[in-house]
Amino acid sequence: MNRFYPIGTPGQPWDDSHKAQWRTATVIQRHYADEVVAKVQALAERFDIEQYGALSYDADRYPLFAVKSRHWQAERPKVLITGGVHGYETSGVQGALAFLDAVAEQYAGQVDLLVLPCISPWGYETINRWNPLCVDPNRSFRPDSPSEEAAAALAYVQAQGVAFLAHLDLHETTDSDKSEFRPALAARDGKAFDAAKEGIPDGFYTVDDSERAQDAFQKAIIDAVRQVTHIAPADDQGLIIGAPVQQEGVIHYPKRSLFLCGGMTDAPYVTTTEVYPDSPKATPEQCNRAQIAAITGALDHLLNR
Repeated sequence: MNRFYPIGTPGQPWDDSHKAQWRTATVIQRHYADEVVAKVQALAERFDIEQYGALSYDADRYPLFAVKSRHWQAERPKVLITGGVHGYETSGVQGALAFLDAVAEQYAGQVDLLVLPCISPWGYETINRWNPLCVDPNRSFRPDSPSEEAAAALAYVQAQGVAFLAHLDLHETTDSDKSEFRPALAARDGKAFDAAKEGIPDGFYTVDDSERAQDAFQKAIIDAVRQVTHIAPADDQGLIIGAPVQQEGVIHYPKRSLFLCGGMTDAPYVTTTEVYPDSPKATPEQCNRAQIAAITGALDHLLNR
């Protein structure tokens, strides 16, 4: 097997020394306190802010926050919004925060919101998909999770003791998926990697849950986002990231069996959003607005069923 990643031996899974080598190579590239915590705290006059934990890697640096609508009522639908499960996916975090700041209050009295804007703050600061232990939080939403980021979020959401109508998990796909994160994953697991077979969808798409698909719900999100940015086309095989396209811009994954964030509740309506900030036809701000449009498109559909 050809060497395609600088760490480890091709064809052999990483041991702890390789993981430590990877971790040592990471560097802080932006500041969670300035870009996330300060924005969360600025919402305190309009929303309830709860700290639901802190990462053991540095508890003072990485507190975990949730933002809640005030005055929850039992009869109102409950909607969960999560961002930053993969810390490097910036618009998931900043889109959630921008929605809270500029739009969320328009839905006051109609729906109760619970927003976890940055589940993986270490990943946010180091612009990484994994946590420091080389674990992907988005494959770790299960009992005895190997990811403390996923475990903390899962425990907090379950402790709310409510049935969520919907869960919107905000993500993005970047060129670094092909240049860094997918090669690192293959190297970590001792598998082959063929860059020629790896494609990055150019545009927005969603991932529905194959076990509880809601076609009209996904379409409402796609239709709202197309007012902001372009929708990803299928490849020449009718696929997006290797999955069959079910309708324009929509694919399906079995979220519970993969232990994805979108599978952590029993909500009948779930979606994972994906935007492409490296597209020549999009900007980071446009991607933030696409995330907002996805949320509002979803909420409007649910409130007008």
